[in-house]
Amino acid sequence: MDPFVELARLTIHHFTLHKRQLAEIPESIRQALAGQRAATFVSIHTLDGELRGCKGTLEPWQSDVESEVIQNAISACSRDPRFPPVQASELSNLEINVDVLSPLEPIQGPSQLDVKRFGVVVSTPDGRRGVLLPDIETIDTVEDQIAIACRKAGINPRRESFSMQRFTTTRHK
Repeated sequence: MDPFVELARLTIHHFTLHKRQLAEIPESIRQALAGQRAATFVSIHTLDGELRGCKGTLEPWQSDVESEVIQNAISACSRDPRFPPVQASELSNLEINVDVLSPLEPIQGPSQLDVKRFGVVVSTPDGRRGVLLPDIETIDTVEDQIAIACRKAGINPRRESFSMQRFTTTRHK
C-alpha cells in the first residue's frame, strides 16, 4: 500500500476507534516519507464513490509531511462540516486518497487552468477562499471548476472580483 494512504488509513482508523492521534508511526512509513514537507489533502469516499470527508492545507503547516497527513486525516474524518464524523461501522467501507500539493501559483484567468491537471483557489480581498482539487470525476470544464470553488467560498463571480491561483497534485490512492 502507498505510504501516504497507509498513514491516512491508520490515522482515521485509530482516531475513529480511540478518539486520539496515533502515538507512533510505523517505521516503514516514516522511512518512506522522511525528509518531505508539503501541503496535503485527505479525501475519504465510500466504496460507491460518495464523498465522506475531505480536508487539507494549501501550504504546509506541520514540520513534516507525516504530521500534515495525520492532521488532515483527523480533520477529514471528524471535522468536515458537511458530514457527521466517521463511525467505526464505516471503516471497512472507505476509500482514502492523499493529494500532495505543489506550491500555489497566481494565474491571470481561466485559460491557464485545466481541470484534469490543475486545482484552483479563488479568493477575495476580504479573505473568502474556495478550493477545488484537480481531476474530479464529475467536473469537466474550467467554468464548472471555477464556479464550484466560488460557491464554496460564498463568492458571486458575476458581481464580485476575485483572484485565482492554481496548483498541481500528486494523488496517492
